[in-house]
Amino acid sequence: MPEPRRRSFWDVARQPRMIGLLLVFLLAAAVCARLGVWQLDRAQQRADLAAQNAAVEAAATGPEGLGVLLPPQSTFPGEIVGREVWVEGEYEQDQLLVAGRSLDGRTGYLVLTPLRVEDDGTGGASWSDLSGPPVVPVVRGWVESPDDDAALDIPTGTVRLTGWVQASESTGPGGLPVGQTDSVSSAALANAWGGPIYGGYVVLVSAEPPQPGPAEGGPALLPRPVIEGGTGLNLQNVFYALQWWVFGGFAVLLWARLVRDEVTGGRRAGTGGRGDDAGIAGLPVRPG
Repeated sequence: MPEPRRRSFWDVARQPRMIGLLLVFLLAAAVCARLGVWQLDRAQQRADLAAQNAAVEAAATGPEGLGVLLPPQSTFPGEIVGREVWVEGEYEQDQLLVAGRSLDGRTGYLVLTPLRVEDDGTGGASWSDLSGPPVVPVVRGWVESPDDDAALDIPTGTVRLTGWVQASESTGPGGLPVGQTDSVSSAALANAWGGPIYGGYVVLVSAEPPQPGPAEGGPALLPRPVIEGGTGLNLQNVFYALQWWVFGGFAVLLWARLVRDEVTGGRRAGTGGRGDDAGIAGLPVRPG
């Protein structure tokens, strides 16, 4: 009786079941490839953020009116983080302390004071269609203790401020004593102080008339805020991208391995179930 023809790799690969598995594995490989591209995009974004920070540092053109960059009740554009702005107005008395903030390795409080704006560089145009002059949260500095009355004194009269603009934060869990908060959130502050309100806050650099500094018992000024990101292409994300692409390659190789195993299994079955060693080595099989 003639020996059945042994199936080749492509004979098995063309079976409907194997074609279906191939489609599944190709889909998995495509997903892995897309995830790899996403990780590479993340790596590039970190590099872009670093470049953006450098561009902000280089744009030493002097302070811009706050309302020119950020009209009240508008969405905060991320590219203005750290820009120097000026604004004029009068402090109100509903001051808050932002708990759990560090400066020079010490944990303390930000002094957060509402400034009712009189001029933001637009001559009032930025709030002409709103209910009235807006309020901007101003971080006047940092104190180590909430009981430092001298540092917490609120300046009176009209002041003209320059400072670094920063994005509003997410609302925290709360549960702090009266007069304290855990975030600089425009949404929460609008409820406490009334609106309209800007979608960010100002970190004080200087004021006219000047406020007392630490040597005179005033709060300590904070450094310039920056966009968080790496200093270049993020290698960790690059490695993640490579891992996803390797996983995608494994998916295709796994399908090829399944086909090969079926081919090998069929050849072994054709020996009548006799020893694998004989079949593999091509040696004559001893009669049973």
